[in-house]
Parts: sequence; C-alpha cells; structure tokens
Amino acid sequence: MKMILADTGPLYAAYDPSDRFHRQALTEVEFFANQAIEVLILYPVLLETHSLVLKRLGIPIGLRLLEELSAGATLIQPTIADYGTAQQTLRQFPDQAITLFDATTAAVAQRLNLPVWTYDFHFDIMGISVQNQGRI
Repeated sequence: MKMILADTGPLYAAYDPSDRFHRQALTEVEFFANQAIEVLILYPVLLETHSLVLKRLGIPIGLRLLEELSAGATLIQPTIADYGTAQQTLRQFPDQAITLFDATTAAVAQRLNLPVWTYDFHFDIMGISVQNQGRI
C-alpha cells in the first residue's frame, strides 16, 4: 500500500470552506481514497491542526476533525531522534521561518522515505518529496 505523510495545511483546508485550498484538499482526499493511499498523520500535526480548527471553526468541527482523522488515518508518533534531526534542519536554514512542526514532519518523511502532502514551500527548501494535486 502506498502511504503519504500529511502536513497541517491540507488537513486544515479540508475542514475550512473559506480556505483557498479547500476544494483542492477535498479532491486530494478523494484521490488518496480512490488510489488506496494511506494517510499518516504525526501526533504533533494532529495537535496543530486541531488547535487551528478549534480557534477558527469552533468546538463541534474540532471534535469532528478528531473523530474523522482518528478513524480515517494512521496516527504515528515521531521518535526522539526525529526531533533531534528536526532541530538540525532548523539550524541548516537560519534564514527561513520553518516551524518545528514542519521540520519534524520532514525528519519523519526522510526516515520513512515518504512524500509529504503539503502546500508549504518550506518542504521544497528542505528537499522533501511533496505530493499534492499539482504533483500527483
């Protein structure tokens, strides 16, 4: 089975109809389902996504997100080594506002040799394989 590691951007966009990537995210969710591509979500990404949804879209949608992602995706935990690799990555790009969330996702993507489902250009800067509608 093919797998992809999800970033916060597309996960959030799938729940927010006002997000400029909303339709694209929904199309990609459908594509992944039709192609039997397993979506992996790091727990830190789930936490970040839930926080954004809760603040911007409210409690009911935040709860729906947790239920749907827990049922429809595989949740995984980064290792301690992944966090160390992420910190090294941040030091490699001192002129970029790369978050620890993204650097950790990049570290796990490298370790598992998986593309990242994202709309964030920082993954290109970090040299991570990216998959989204424009690159499927």
